[in-house]
Amino acid sequence: MDRNPSPPSSDDEEGQTEDSIGSTVYSKHWLFSTLTRLIELVTKRDKSQSDEDDDDETPLELDEDMENAICKVWDMSMNEEVALFLKEFNAPEIFLGIISKSKCNRLTEICVGILGNMACFQETCAAISEDELLGEVLLLLMCDPDPPTLLETTRLLLTCVSRADVMNTWLERIRKRPSVRDNLCFIMSSSTNGELLVKVGELVDKLFDVDEDLMIGWIKAECAKSDTPADGEEEPGVLGLVPSLLEAAKQLKYDSPEGLDVYLHILQLVTTVDEGIQAIVQHPEDGRQTWEFLFDLTCRDLCQPGDPPLIVQEQKTILSSILAVMSVVFTSQIEQEYTKIGKNLPLIGSLTRILGNLETCQKKNDDKLRSERDEPRDSECEEDFHLQILKDVCCEFLANLLSRLTK
Repeated sequence: MDRNPSPPSSDDEEGQTEDSIGSTVYSKHWLFSTLTRLIELVTKRDKSQSDEDDDDETPLELDEDMENAICKVWDMSMNEEVALFLKEFNAPEIFLGIISKSKCNRLTEICVGILGNMACFQETCAAISEDELLGEVLLLLMCDPDPPTLLETTRLLLTCVSRADVMNTWLERIRKRPSVRDNLCFIMSSSTNGELLVKVGELVDKLFDVDEDLMIGWIKAECAKSDTPADGEEEPGVLGLVPSLLEAAKQLKYDSPEGLDVYLHILQLVTTVDEGIQAIVQHPEDGRQTWEFLFDLTCRDLCQPGDPPLIVQEQKTILSSILAVMSVVFTSQIEQEYTKIGKNLPLIGSLTRILGNLETCQKKNDDKLRSERDEPRDSECEEDFHLQILKDVCCEFLANLLSRLTK
């Protein structure tokens, strides 16, 4: 005779509870065994390499079962209780050893990805940031040729730099490693991986936003190195920051409007200091390429005659960055061919159109407030703030253009 199965005993339930990580359904035993298997795999491979005494290190081959298991750990690490459990298990130290020994791109990517998830939580981020050796290795990974590894490393660094409690620790490390600047410039100037370029841009944008001295140091690095060539030898060219930013922006022009916005904001930050303005205008070719790229965006891509006036709402931040940079270059390079007013008359029409669209948007916002008779919401105040910034920048640039025209 069929009957319903007996309910689990209280002992079974207690055992399951003891094996669970916090309030999750994830198993401590499974996580222990997975990390142990991974350690054994890497240790065995490292020992075999030592026994063979071979200088040509062969990367560790990750079988499908092991890869699937460690990827599950990667997914699990998005949970704070799992992240804390991994910290107690000394996972950051374990992953440091694996990254150093395995020479396996996929495994390095996964390990850094897990650390990146752990860094999303305050306690685990602090533990990762306090590990000096791990911090050094992560910065060294910025020269890794593997794009997925670079993406996860950049994501981890951005997460850490964005946390106020550990920000200074990472800024100090980055200041001490000029190679970080060189590696980021290389990625920006040569990569075609859109996702990586966006994340690198977000990292550089954050670094420059919180540390002006670091930004100035990176701007001046090219001049400092080019002024001191080795005797009798040609020193390898140092990638310029501005050309690297410009190359990344061109790459993202059509593929990622958000990424393009990020890089143009970096250019705007660069022009807030004298060193940054000089970096753009002191080399005529760099200045010309920057100007022509921004000119095309303004006159041929953004806020065009057939666009609805409300398009300026979507494009307000990117337009503000573009016009701010162009205004600075225009007033700094009167003698340059590319800034002559005769070649830039279309800018007057574009700026006038932007101002007209701004006026239309402002009227609609005012009408909406009058009809609702409510206090403006925070989001509306922020929107009005950004529109006002665009209006101010646009008016200043247009005034400079018209002043030059009358002369």
